[in-house]
Amino acid sequence: MWPGRLNAAQQAALLEAVTAGLAEAPLYRPVTPGGRPFSVRMSNFGPLGWVSDRGGYRYQPTHPETGRPWPAIPPLLLDLWRDLADATWRPDACLVNLYDADARMGLHQDRDEADFSAPVLSVSLGDTAKFRIGPAEGGRTRSFRLASGDVCLLAGEARLARHGVDRILPGSSRLIPGGGRINLTLRRAA
Repeated sequence: MWPGRLNAAQQAALLEAVTAGLAEAPLYRPVTPGGRPFSVRMSNFGPLGWVSDRGGYRYQPTHPETGRPWPAIPPLLLDLWRDLADATWRPDACLVNLYDADARMGLHQDRDEADFSAPVLSVSLGDTAKFRIGPAEGGRTRSFRLASGDVCLLAGEARLARHGVDRILPGSSRLIPGGGRINLTLRRAA
């Protein structure tokens, strides 16, 4: 964990880059393989994007609604990866999740990637989230807050940790107009 890793100016610059990318690859609301809608809206950056629909969970090179390729991963995120993650890997996917005040993400593991030795780097922008994490094999979880500018790395033994978002603390940040939280998750998918 790197609390406050991005200062206010870096957060604003990253939000500007994310907003520009979302103009090319708009947020959409995916569904689970069982047809249940996610509470978050999502998009992706990079050569591959993580998607979910009735066909299952997978990575693909195009937006499921527009059919266009995903936009490039913002350079600031690639710099963070190089500085904090494993330089032997280069991320090829960046999932963008937008949480509104009512959005949640149940406990899950990131298991759709080809090689679990590659880390997962997560960046928070906007409202604070109550984040829950626990061992991969099950057992007790613990919660802590992820605020705007915080960066979290799942690597090594923690790579397959179960994790999720219990709730968002509305109004805890003024970064995103209208409120909400953006989570950017960089991964090596292929």
